[in-house]
Formats: sequence, C-alpha cells, structure tokens
Amino acid sequence: TLLHLLLRTFLANALDVSELPTQPVYSSPRRLNCAEISSISFHVTDPAPCSTSGVTAGLTKLTTRKDNYNAEREFLQGATITEACDGSDDIFGLSTDSLSRLRSPSVLEVREKGYERLKEELAKAQRELKLKDEECERLSKVRDQLGQELEELTASLFEADLSLYNEFRLWKDEPTMDRTCPFLDKIYQEDIFPCLTFSKSELASAVLEAVENNTLSIEPVGLQPIRFVKASAVECGGPKKCALTGQSKSCKHRIKLGDSSNYYYISPFCRYRITSVCNFFTYIRYIQQGLVKQQDVDQMFWEVMQLRKEMSLAKLGYFKEEL
Repeated sequence: TLLHLLLRTFLANALDVSELPTQPVYSSPRRLNCAEISSISFHVTDPAPCSTSGVTAGLTKLTTRKDNYNAEREFLQGATITEACDGSDDIFGLSTDSLSRLRSPSVLEVREKGYERLKEELAKAQRELKLKDEECERLSKVRDQLGQELEELTASLFEADLSLYNEFRLWKDEPTMDRTCPFLDKIYQEDIFPCLTFSKSELASAVLEAVENNTLSIEPVGLQPIRFVKASAVECGGPKKCALTGQSKSCKHRIKLGDSSNYYYISPFCRYRITSVCNFFTYIRYIQQGLVKQQDVDQMFWEVMQLRKEMSLAKLGYFKEEL
C-alpha cells in the first residue's frame, strides 16, 4: 500500500543525525488548488563531492539517494494532484450548484412566493368586499325603514281628508282649470267662494272672473296724489272707502280688472283675501303648464294644503297689519 511504500522509502533514505537541521522549521498549512499543485517541483541539490577516501562508494550512494528522491517526488506529486483535482469541485465544502442556488432562488420558489402574495391580496380584497356588503345591507335596511316611516307619516297626514288626496291625484294626471272637476269644485265651495264673497256682489263676481282669467292687477296707492278716474270708479269707492265692502277704511291698494281703466280702492282685509286666492290659482296653473318638476305628487298636495290654509285664515279675517 501507499503507507508501506512511503515508510520503506523513508527508511531507505534516512538521514544521519549530522544532516538534520539544528533548529525546527514549521510551515503554515495552506490548501492548494490544482493550478498551484501542478506547478510544484522538488529540487534536490546535489551534495558536494567528498574529498575523503571512498569517493566511488560515496558517488554510488548519492546516485541511489537521488534516484529515490526523484521517484518519491513523482509519486507524491501525482497522488497530491489526483487528490486535489478530485476534491476541487467541493474544495470549500460547497459545489457550484449549491453556490448558484444560494445566489439566486429557483423558479419554483419565486412562483410559490408570488402565489402566496396573491393569496394574501385576494383574502384582503375579500375582507374589504365583505365589509362593503355589510355596509350596503345596513344602509339598505335604514332606507327601507325611513321609507316605511315616511309612508306611515304621509298616511297619518292625509288620513283626515283621503278623498281630497285621491281627487288631487286624479286631477294631477289630467290637470284642468275647469271648476266643475271634483278637486277644484270642492275647493271652490270651501275656500274660494267664501274668500271672494263681499257686500258688493257684482264687483266681487268681476273680481273672481279676473282672478280666473289672470287679468287682475293690484298696485299700492302710496303717497302720490289721487289720479283722475272715471265717475263709475269713484262711485265704487275712494281712498277712504273700500269698494268691495262699502265701509270707510284706509285703502292702501287699488285693483284694476282686465282692460278697464277703472281703479277700485280696497282695504287690507279685502286685499289679503284676493291675494290668497290669486296665490292658489297661480300654483295650480303652474302644475297645469308642467312648470312644477322638482316636487312629487305628495309635495304638490302639501303645497295645495298650505295655500288652502292661507285662504282659510284670510276669510276668517287674519292678515298682516302691514298689508
């Protein structure tokens, strides 16, 4: 074996004690690669010829020792190179493939990481969507509850006169200014006629006709001098006498009917009655012409009820003093 061969060579070439170095020499261990090992060479210095007797025997011994050194050098060099080359692929305990795997992750690892990230993002999106669905469901319940409360409130408001509400809905589908329709006929009987009923019935009828035809005008008297008017207009009243009631009142307004040039002075009480009826006719005329678009049928009916309330207060004598 290799060990026996080395031991035999060492014993054959054993040095004398006189040839050993006087001081120990230590070399620091260092691992060599293939390139360095291949460049190793062993140099054996030929010993100086001895000048003593037995020159021939000494030369023969030196030649044999030199041959042994060369054989040992070639054997060790070949064994070392073979061992170093065999282990060169893993000289630091790591192969090239291992280093490559450490430097860059494999395609499978990248795919797994991307898949895990997509799973996390999908789970997050699903949680957010679930929260939004719950919020939408809650808002939908609130909307349904508010709608139900509004319906109940509307029903309670219109419970007293549900027949008038139904009549208004029918009139709203086909609006008309004909006083004979059920909706307007009831308002005429309960509000319009009582408001425009005055002592001077002939003038009161003319006022109602002008209101229906939208030809009545009202203007304040102010502090200007009284204008010259026809005798018939003066007979129906003056600045100190109401033309509709015949009572002595301070008249701050006067009315003009259609194309007539006559002016009739009216008291604040009569003026408020006339204006409340005019406001009602103006609103239902807007509905007939399709100008009321921002309100639904319930809001329209509520506005009609407010205008009827003003006519009711006017016929009872409630009006603002500044009128």
